[in-house]
Amino acid sequence: MKKIPMRMCVACRVMQPKKELLRVVRTAEGTVAVDRTGRVNGRGAYLCPNAECLEKALKTKAIERALEVKLDEETIARMRGEFSS
Repeated sequence: MKKIPMRMCVACRVMQPKKELLRVVRTAEGTVAVDRTGRVNGRGAYLCPNAECLEKALKTKAIERALEVKLDEETIARMRGEFSS
Protein backbone atom coordinates (compact mmCIF):
# COMPACT_ATOMS: atom_id res chain seq x y z
CA MET A 1 0.00 0.00 0.00
CA LYS A 2 1.30 3.42 -0.99
CA LYS A 3 1.60 6.07 1.73
CA ILE A 4 -0.49 9.20 1.10
CA PRO A 5 1.41 12.44 1.83
CA MET A 6 -0.47 14.53 4.41
CA ARG A 7 -0.22 18.29 4.92
CA MET A 8 -1.77 20.71 7.43
CA CYS A 9 -3.87 23.70 6.43
CA VAL A 10 -2.20 26.81 7.91
CA ALA A 11 -5.61 28.33 8.70
CA CYS A 12 -7.81 25.59 10.19
CA ARG A 13 -4.88 23.30 11.21
CA VAL A 14 -6.58 20.16 9.80
CA MET A 15 -4.40 17.41 8.34
CA GLN A 16 -5.54 16.37 4.86
CA PRO A 17 -4.06 14.52 1.87
CA LYS A 18 -1.70 16.84 -0.02
CA LYS A 19 -3.78 16.49 -3.23
CA GLU A 20 -6.85 18.00 -1.55
CA LEU A 21 -5.09 21.19 -0.43
CA LEU A 22 -3.94 24.22 -2.41
CA ARG A 23 -0.28 25.20 -2.14
CA VAL A 24 0.71 28.85 -1.82
CA VAL A 25 4.38 29.33 -2.68
CA ARG A 26 6.99 32.05 -2.21
CA THR A 27 9.43 31.83 -5.09
CA ALA A 28 13.14 32.65 -4.97
CA GLU A 29 12.31 36.10 -6.38
CA GLY A 30 10.02 36.74 -3.41
CA THR A 31 6.74 36.63 -5.32
CA VAL A 32 3.78 34.78 -3.79
CA ALA A 33 1.50 32.69 -6.00
CA VAL A 34 -1.02 29.88 -5.82
CA ASP A 35 0.68 26.70 -7.05
CA ARG A 36 -1.99 24.36 -8.44
CA THR A 37 0.59 21.76 -9.59
CA GLY A 38 2.44 21.51 -6.27
CA ARG A 39 5.73 21.50 -8.18
CA VAL A 40 6.90 25.13 -8.15
CA ASN A 41 10.25 25.67 -6.42
CA GLY A 42 10.12 27.75 -3.27
CA ARG A 43 8.76 27.83 0.26
CA GLY A 44 5.20 26.49 0.41
CA ALA A 45 2.20 26.65 2.70
CA TYR A 46 -0.98 24.62 2.31
CA LEU A 47 -4.59 25.82 2.54
CA CYS A 48 -7.99 24.16 2.22
CA PRO A 49 -9.45 25.14 -1.18
CA ASN A 50 -12.19 27.35 0.28
CA ALA A 51 -12.53 31.09 0.83
CA GLU A 52 -13.12 30.74 4.60
CA CYS A 53 -9.68 29.21 5.20
CA LEU A 54 -8.04 31.83 2.97
CA GLU A 55 -9.71 34.67 4.88
CA LYS A 56 -8.80 33.14 8.24
CA ALA A 57 -5.17 32.69 7.12
CA LEU A 58 -5.02 36.31 5.93
CA LYS A 59 -6.61 37.62 9.14
CA THR A 60 -4.25 35.68 11.43
CA LYS A 61 -1.26 36.31 9.10
CA ALA A 62 -0.69 32.52 8.97
CA ILE A 63 0.42 32.67 5.31
CA GLU A 64 2.86 35.50 6.03
CA ARG A 65 4.41 33.54 8.91
CA ALA A 66 4.60 30.26 6.97
CA LEU A 67 6.17 31.87 3.90
CA GLU A 68 8.23 34.44 5.86
CA VAL A 69 7.00 37.27 3.62
CA LYS A 70 4.80 40.39 3.90
CA LEU A 71 1.75 40.19 1.60
CA ASP A 72 0.70 43.33 -0.27
CA GLU A 73 -2.88 44.20 -1.29
CA GLU A 74 -2.27 43.23 -4.93
CA THR A 75 -1.09 39.73 -3.97
CA ILE A 76 -4.02 39.28 -1.55
CA ALA A 77 -6.50 40.34 -4.26
CA ARG A 78 -4.91 37.90 -6.75
CA MET A 79 -5.13 35.07 -4.20
CA ARG A 80 -8.79 35.83 -3.46
CA GLY A 81 -9.46 35.61 -7.20
CA GLU A 82 -7.69 32.23 -7.43
CA PHE A 83 -9.64 30.80 -4.49
CA SER A 84 -13.03 31.99 -5.73
CA SER A 85 -12.52 30.38 -9.16
